[in-house]
Amino acid sequence: MGAPAGFVVMASVVLAVSLCGGVGRAQDMDNEWARYRGFFGGGGTLLPQSDVDLLEFPLNLEYLEAEFFCWSALGYGLDGIDVNLTGGGPPPVGAQTAALTPFVRDVATQFCYQEVGHLRAIKQNVRGFPRPLLDISATNFGKIVEQAMNTTLDPPFNPYENSLNFLIASYIIPYVGLTGYVGANPKLLTPQARRLVAGLLGVESAQDAVIRALLYERGLSRVASYGVGVAEVTAHISELRNELGRRGVKDEGLVVAPGEGPEGQTVGNIIAGDRFSLAYDRTPEEILGVVYGTGNPAQAGGFFPQGADGRIARGLLM
Repeated sequence: MGAPAGFVVMASVVLAVSLCGGVGRAQDMDNEWARYRGFFGGGGTLLPQSDVDLLEFPLNLEYLEAEFFCWSALGYGLDGIDVNLTGGGPPPVGAQTAALTPFVRDVATQFCYQEVGHLRAIKQNVRGFPRPLLDISATNFGKIVEQAMNTTLDPPFNPYENSLNFLIASYIIPYVGLTGYVGANPKLLTPQARRLVAGLLGVESAQDAVIRALLYERGLSRVASYGVGVAEVTAHISELRNELGRRGVKDEGLVVAPGEGPEGQTVGNIIAGDRFSLAYDRTPEEILGVVYGTGNPAQAGGFFPQGADGRIARGLLM
């Protein structure tokens, strides 16, 4: 049987120190080894700490998506599916069953179990952390939509009230994680981590495409009680995320200004992309600013009242 990967790396460090000698060289080797104090992932591969951090960070978004989709579709979340996946973290605030059509409930159910699979996949590669406190209440979603629309809505927006509201609320969440995976990919050092992120990105992108397509079909429909078109609402949400991310345009609604669609040829914008129709990227700092609703990765709020978890997020909190 071959030696474990961790043993081989450590043995190489020890051998290098013995050959080169000197306290300074030993310190260099200690620093080098520190880069590899990661986690034995699937297949016994030792991931560098930077890969561990970048793989753990999106657990925050995966927890959020899993709880929202599962509660909306099934009337229960991770505690009712596999309590071990929660790591003992607190239950989400304000979760409830959504009043959905059979078709939209079927889509939401599929999204729910896909997110459960994502949590399992990430935790097979890194230790992760317990589910953070999540606020998926109608009140919180209502505040986000009012912030985007820059007005007080009467009655308040409720994502659980009907299928259209649920789809608008769904528009708010998966796209943020998608941009995070795009941003993380070039920073990953190992094929194992890049393969995992590519797989996660593929499904998150598909979810976002489904949500956008269902909303695009309803683009000219009015959101009940507000007299505002669906496409207009998505544009305001995307503008808010750009504002909170503080790094320019990385988000687009379902309809864009003339010349801003793919190759400048359409105003329809069923899938968001840059001028080459490539997916936008976001850093963890940008993502936290968006999901906190504060524009500041050091100031918790929004979906994460007590802040997100993991080394990256904790290191940024005030």
